[in-house]
Order: sequence, then C-alpha cells, then structure tokens
Amino acid sequence: MTIIDTLISARWIIPIEPARVALEHHSVAIHDGRIVDLLPTTDATARYTAAEHIQLNQHVLTPGFVNLHTHAAMSLMRGLADDLPLMMWLKDHIWPAEMKHVAPAFVKDGTLLACAEMLRGGITCFNDMYFFPEAAAQAVDQAGLRATIGIIALDFPTAYAADAEDYLRKGLEARDAYREHARLNFCMAPHAPYTVSDKTFEKILMLAEQLDISIHLHAHETQDEIQQSLAEFHLRPLARLQKLGLLSPSLIATHMVHLSEDEIALCAERGVHVAHCPVSNLKLASGIAPIAQLLAAGVNIGLGTDGAASNNRLDLMNEMRIAALLAKGASGDATALPAHQALAMATINGAKALGLDQEIGSLKIGKAADIVAFDLATLETSPSYDIASNLVYAAGREHVSDVWVGGRRLLNKRSLTTLDMPDLAARAAHWQSILRN
Repeated sequence: MTIIDTLISARWIIPIEPARVALEHHSVAIHDGRIVDLLPTTDATARYTAAEHIQLNQHVLTPGFVNLHTHAAMSLMRGLADDLPLMMWLKDHIWPAEMKHVAPAFVKDGTLLACAEMLRGGITCFNDMYFFPEAAAQAVDQAGLRATIGIIALDFPTAYAADAEDYLRKGLEARDAYREHARLNFCMAPHAPYTVSDKTFEKILMLAEQLDISIHLHAHETQDEIQQSLAEFHLRPLARLQKLGLLSPSLIATHMVHLSEDEIALCAERGVHVAHCPVSNLKLASGIAPIAQLLAAGVNIGLGTDGAASNNRLDLMNEMRIAALLAKGASGDATALPAHQALAMATINGAKALGLDQEIGSLKIGKAADIVAFDLATLETSPSYDIASNLVYAAGREHVSDVWVGGRRLLNKRSLTTLDMPDLAARAAHWQSILRN
C-alpha cells in the first residue's frame, strides 16, 4: 500500500483531458499537492492508504475553473452604476469613483471578497487587471487561490499612478516582490487600445518579451471603440496592434465582440487567445462575440466574468451556460459549443491562455490538485443522463460543495476555510457606506 495525503472518491470525474470523457466511480489520489493517480475507486482503495479519504458518492469532480478576465477588486462596486452603456458607465461613474476611493485597502478588501465568491463558484485561478496589484497579491495569498496579476498601464493619471512609466514601475515592483510565490504569476495589462499610446504599447511589448510573460488587454469591445480608432489612427484596433507587433500567442484579447472574417483569421494565424465575457457584453449592450466562428477558425477561447461592477456576478458556471446558448443562438447551429467544449473553455483553455496548462486546467497525473466537487444529488439536477450536459445546463454555482487548490481544501461543504465570511460582509458594508456618499 502506498501512503498518500488525500484520496477523493466520486460518482463521476470529468478530467477534461482526454476530451469528452466522463469517468464513473473513480478516485483522485493526491500527495504533496499534486495528482499522483486517477483510477477506478475499487483499485484506488486497494493501492493507496490516505491520511484523508473523502467519499463523494453523488458528486462530480472537475478541474478548478479558470476565470480568464476579471477586475477582482471591483466587487466593491457591484451594482454601483447599472443599466448604462460602456463608455457612460466608465467615464461618468466608474472612473470618478476609482479616482476618489481606490487605494491599497480598497483593492485588498475587494479582492478578498472576490476570492470568496469565486471559490464558492468553483474558480481556483483568475486573471486580474486592476490598480495596486501588490494589494491584490496579498489578498490572493491569504485566500489560497491562484492568480495572474496584471501590471496595468494607461496613459492618464489615476489614484494609483501618474503616467504610463509610473504604472509600469509600480507593477514591476509588485512582480519582483512576489516572483517566487508558487501560486502567483504576473502579466502585462495595458487597459485597451483607446487608453494606451503606441509608445506605451511598444514599451509593454519589450518588457513582456524580456520577462517572457503574457499581455492581457481589452479589445474590440464596442463599435464606438473601433470608430474612435479609425478616426485617430486610420486603423481598426486589431490592425493597430498587429502593426505594433502585439498579435502573438502571448496576447490575451478580452471581449473581441466586433470582428470581421479577416480579423478572425488573423487571430487564428497569430495564435491570439480570446477571453470571452458573454454576460458583461450583454449587460453593457456591447454585443455578442462570434464564438462559433472563432472556434471554427481554431482560436483558443477561455471564459471570463469581467468585474462584478459590469456583471454583478463572478460566476463562471453562468458564463459557461450563457456562452453555450449564445453560440448556438447567434450561429443558428444547435451543435455549436457543446457541453464538453464549454467545460474546456472554463478550464484547460483558460489555463493554456495563461501559459499554465502544464500545471492546471485538467485532472492529469503530475498536475496540481486544483479540483472542484459539485453535489448533484438535488432535485434541480435530477435525473442525469449526461453528466457534462447536466453540469453545464442544469447545475449552478450553488452546487459547488468543495474546492481544493494545490491539494489544500479551501471550501469544505460550502464553508470557506481560509476566509471569514462575516468579516468579509462587514468589509463590504464599510465600503458601501463610503462609496454611496
């Protein structure tokens, strides 16, 4: 008998790799934070002696979800300025509130609140873009998730930095402070083509290449953005980014709602990753991204929630369902984006975009034990003819019972183990009283 730390036995396991597979009555063996085996439960109990054997007889296990685009600290702005178009929402409400209130304490508290919400929805890793990245890193460290923290840059002053050079300097200092952290990575995060100059983009590209890190930005979110780019640069945003040398497998382009056939082909040719945020795009009336066409072209697509200020939920289960339905409705093809593919977008595709697919995104021997358990012994998820379909179309984040990151149990039967829920509620109420004045 081999001694291990943890054995999780479940009714079903969807490992993601290999694709379109659902295993029944299997177990995951975990030791030193990593998956050491995935095998039938009858074999597992004969082969391993575990310090903890967790039996989940009505549950399905999946890899932890990867939220490919969010602004975690904006959880404290949930519902602050609803039912407005993007630029009015940004310029008249969000940016003024940020200038007045955003500081390290705001970012840490907001990110802690976001981490709690994401964990309770099965998200174990997220790609963040916000100010004061060192405060976000502190929150992620405390909560126990994984994150790729953005080194944000804009060409106008905020409460965080005076100019592009100041943003980059402060972001690189945060990266240096956490560069040895096992669960934290960093990426360059220029906000968007309409807020970043050519000169700043050139500096960001140079730094990304020197540091071998990704670039994460918003692009082609609205028609107004494209018209503004044509007026100012005589190029659509993607053409401008291509001219500057940014289109590559190192780029994570978020939203990508308004694309021509040539732009879709260019993204496929250049290996650009897309972060699809269907709910935010719907709520801000930005449009519906051509996901079926992007998939057909071979573009890697992950799912993001965007921030809670423009979505109200950091709920990748909801994004997954809406993404699948929109792809079908927009394309007129009921076979577009089937359940297993939607699950891949929520897991391995996001990990691939972040360059973490050798570490997370699927349940494979050798990978980190980032695992989510869903309790499907409910009326709302019964009966179950196809477990992947049931998970995508019937289940919700309320069915997430347990979450592990690196083998550490961060959610135990819906209870957080690293975060104090009453304390987080009090912090949220504190910031609400400040922001409403």
